[in-house]
Amino acid sequence: MILVDTDACPVKDEVLRVAERHGVRVTLVANRGLRPSRDPMVAHVLVPQGADAADDWIVEHAGAGDIVITSDIPLAGRALKQGATVLGPTGRPFTESSIGMALAMRELNQHLRETGESRGLNAGFTAKDRSMFLQALDEAVVKAGRLPPR
Repeated sequence: MILVDTDACPVKDEVLRVAERHGVRVTLVANRGLRPSRDPMVAHVLVPQGADAADDWIVEHAGAGDIVITSDIPLAGRALKQGATVLGPTGRPFTESSIGMALAMRELNQHLRETGESRGLNAGFTAKDRSMFLQALDEAVVKAGRLPPR
């Protein structure tokens, strides 16, 4: 199953395309409106408003063999602890060996924004990012398909 943190997710359409090609279920999780899909392989979960409600739902339902799509670094760390494969929207995988540095950089960047030393602008999302994501998700789905079902 692919679980998608849909808040500010630029690759929802790509997730659906890859999932359809491989026959994988997708769950889109948000705390505000989602455009419903008629595809029976796509579930929509609307969680209550509140900090981390979507993250908490995803972590409760993620496990080995699942793929979580998020740009939220703390959520990525929590999903990794559940045994899930985690990809950012640029295709960059979050792994046990990289999550510590990603969390540290997040903290540093937050500090720099709070002190006014950085404006906190993120790089724009490019066609290359989209392509890298598609390739990484396709590989993750193939790899997850080799795992025994949970």
